[in-house]
Amino acid sequence: MKLAFCLYKYFPFGGMQRNFLKIAEECSKRGYRVTVYTLEWLGEKPEFLKIVIIKTDAIRNIKKYQFFSRWLNENLKHESIDLVIGFNKMPGLDIYYCGDPCYEYKSRKLRPWWYRYTFRYKHFASFEKAVFEKKAGVNILMFSPIQKKLFQNFYDTDSSFIDMLPPGISRDRRAPDNASDIRKSFREEFNLENDEILLLQIGSGFRTKGLDRSLRAIASLPIKLKSKIKFFVIGEDDPSEYISQAQKLNIADIVTFFSGRGDIPKFLQGSDVLLHPSYAENTGGVILEALVAGLPSIVTDVCGYAHYVKEAQAGILLDSPYSQNRFNRNLEEILLADKLILRNNGINFSNSADIYDMPLKAAEVIDRVIKKKWTKKNWMDKVE
Repeated sequence: MKLAFCLYKYFPFGGMQRNFLKIAEECSKRGYRVTVYTLEWLGEKPEFLKIVIIKTDAIRNIKKYQFFSRWLNENLKHESIDLVIGFNKMPGLDIYYCGDPCYEYKSRKLRPWWYRYTFRYKHFASFEKAVFEKKAGVNILMFSPIQKKLFQNFYDTDSSFIDMLPPGISRDRRAPDNASDIRKSFREEFNLENDEILLLQIGSGFRTKGLDRSLRAIASLPIKLKSKIKFFVIGEDDPSEYISQAQKLNIADIVTFFSGRGDIPKFLQGSDVLLHPSYAENTGGVILEALVAGLPSIVTDVCGYAHYVKEAQAGILLDSPYSQNRFNRNLEEILLADKLILRNNGINFSNSADIYDMPLKAAEVIDRVIKKKWTKKNWMDKVE
């Protein structure tokens, strides 16, 4: 059986991209031949994947995406592909991995009224509709009950086509037995004093992740407490706008930016609090990574995985509607709290929670859909 996995861009530090790779590997173990079609691939190329890079002369991303969709539609029918699985919204999919929040909701609630008259809106809205409208018949791998409700509100998507998946957190993110040694080594590496407090924010797309909110909250801290703060920001994005903001807030000297990297576990052990005040977030894998590592966190409730923080009692949930003043107060509160209790709560939760088996469950859905597709095809052949 041949599977086509389709995504616009692969890079090793994206949460959706990492999950794509886990699902593809699990499918390969089950005997499927997996080919990934993409516009760009950065990083190592696993042996279990056949990688096809689609070349285009287009400059604007939207034009690239439209070309990509047309190319797939014209070429996959000649490749004897049994199932087309997309990790970005586009027409022609059998299965869609829902790694992004509802675009229609964001456009109506987080954008000015005129945004829906733009070319950008018309493109992304039409591609989303091609996946979620009732007649599309696309099977959807969903993580967030919040997002499920939003999509169904706008598109009336049939629940029978939606499979809710558990998170796919890697077990190597859990706090190891030598966590204290890792923390000590990390803090020595970055010249952090024992009484200094390290705040951490992780995620590409600084705007969506609410980095501006974090900077304002840090700037609001009492002078004595703020003097002990260091803030590390990790992600693939242009930091210039936020460096300027930090300078205006007089906290530039405590903020350090890092590009995406593969040693996140040591940052989770070396830090004291994770900040994740996203404007919109389908899942928020880093929330769970912090939780199982024992790192307390402050997260907005719009994140799909935010409820785990509340269930584990491992941090603070910022309820909607968002309030900057409340975030400011909560940040000071968690910095003064007994973080060892929050740490232990997260670690204890990680020992029993169903948060690790996403690739297995996703592959089971693929098995089911492909079986259903072949059963229908055989029946049609007999009728003919």
